[in-house]
Amino acid sequence: MDESYQTYLNRVARLTLPATYESNVQHIQESPKFKPYPDGGTKAVSFPGYTVITPPWEEESENSAFYANLKASQEQLLQQLDQDLIVPVPPESFHLTLTDLIWDSAYRDAIGENPDFEVQLRDRVAQSFEQYKNYTTSSNPIRWQLLGLIVMPRALGVCLVPENEKAYERILQFRRSIYQNPALIALGIEQQYHFTAHVTLGYFGDISPQLEREQSDGHTLRDRLRGTLSRLNQQWLETPTELWVRQAELRKFDDMTRYYREPDWPVLKF
Repeated sequence: MDESYQTYLNRVARLTLPATYESNVQHIQESPKFKPYPDGGTKAVSFPGYTVITPPWEEESENSAFYANLKASQEQLLQQLDQDLIVPVPPESFHLTLTDLIWDSAYRDAIGENPDFEVQLRDRVAQSFEQYKNYTTSSNPIRWQLLGLIVMPRALGVCLVPENEKAYERILQFRRSIYQNPALIALGIEQQYHFTAHVTLGYFGDISPQLEREQSDGHTLRDRLRGTLSRLNQQWLETPTELWVRQAELRKFDDMTRYYREPDWPVLKF
């Protein structure tokens, strides 16, 4: 399902164009992963599952400058947009998802039907990690460069592009070691999306009555969102920033604010 290197570059480059922002902000939706409190603010709702990610910022110091840059951009977004429009994720949870595994109702069904599901999942992910090690002799971190902000249907994030084709192929081979593992497929793990390397900054909150509301400057909130994204992208073009992918880890989550693991869970060093 994942694309060739050139196809990936062409697709994600389009995601950061002003014309794409113009189109995508017309179709944004409130994320069901967060709900408003009656007296203001939001809370994360239960959304459990497993994923394979790079270590979150709170546990990973080598990419601190990269994540600090994202935190500053997140703060700019929140300052320039209506506070109810964007629900920020905790910066300490910033990470790159390498493979989605299972979540929400599929996860609840799996553990309900199979009491050993989680143990089996961890064992079989470890098997996939070993399979990847047999594929490659490379032991260097994989460098990805921040391309720009992207508007997803229910979230805002930043998109990444690989250093070169070899770096991209290493990640694709890693994903194949998981998604093409028959033992994981038997557990119901399947690839559902093309790979779009990104770090989520926040989810869309209360949007329906706000986007067309005229602000004091005469522009709508939708206009301000488009303009803010374009300005931030220009900053990144002037000062490129990079993420080094050094490690993949199996992580569990209960909602979209924290990703955790036990010491004996599978880890792969690139």
